[in-house]
Amino acid sequence: MQSIYLIVSFVFGMVISSFLCVVGMRLPQKVTFIKGKSRCDTCKHELKWFELIPLLSYFLQGGRCRYCKCKIPVIIPICEIIGGLLFGFSYYRFGFSYDYLIAITIANLFIVVLVTDITYYIIPDEVIVTFSLVLILLQFLKGGVISVGYHILTGIFLFLLMYLTMILGEKAFKKESLGGGDVKLLFVFGLVLEPMVGMVTIFLASIIALPISLIVLLKSKNNMIPFGPFLLLAFILLFYSGINTNDLINLLT
Repeated sequence: MQSIYLIVSFVFGMVISSFLCVVGMRLPQKVTFIKGKSRCDTCKHELKWFELIPLLSYFLQGGRCRYCKCKIPVIIPICEIIGGLLFGFSYYRFGFSYDYLIAITIANLFIVVLVTDITYYIIPDEVIVTFSLVLILLQFLKGGVISVGYHILTGIFLFLLMYLTMILGEKAFKKESLGGGDVKLLFVFGLVLEPMVGMVTIFLASIIALPISLIVLLKSKNNMIPFGPFLLLAFILLFYSGINTNDLINLLT
């Protein structure tokens, strides 16, 4: 039975991620993703049901639209795979619980930010607000008013810390070092993590981003590196690990 639940979670994750890719592509352009049928963003042709099967339709069509032959962004199948894996691992790690709901919410946030930040170098405020409200609700259901208050205060603390980091970075490098969306993400992290673990998120994200950023900078003239996906990857790793403040103190002593 466990295997069935894992498979269902994986498939469900791919389906949700496929939709979230559309959200991530259209939201920054102020294009509706709620009304109307799915269509090719290039030729506007409405897609058939078999063209919407996550991952499979991409490979069957050779990565191109059946009508205009334009390439389908490769980030779409990548996000579908990542979403499926995250949903599957969330069930494996937490079972059906409030932590599972928090985990798949984080996974959904990761998918949307991955698309928007890589494609447009932006994390829309609508994304931050929506996922913040969902996580506040889940924290209320899980731990009540006290838990919500604690995590909101943690979110404010981490937001201010990241904002200070941004200011210092701009003064040091004489240019924008972090985007506003990256700073606001730390508030979302505080709705889940403890303060000290949230601080480690920034450090871990920087370590993960460093080698990848160097490779990108060497191969591309564009010196803009989206930091949001790295922050969220570090966030996911710390949340799934279950590490807490006591664990961090033991590691440091």
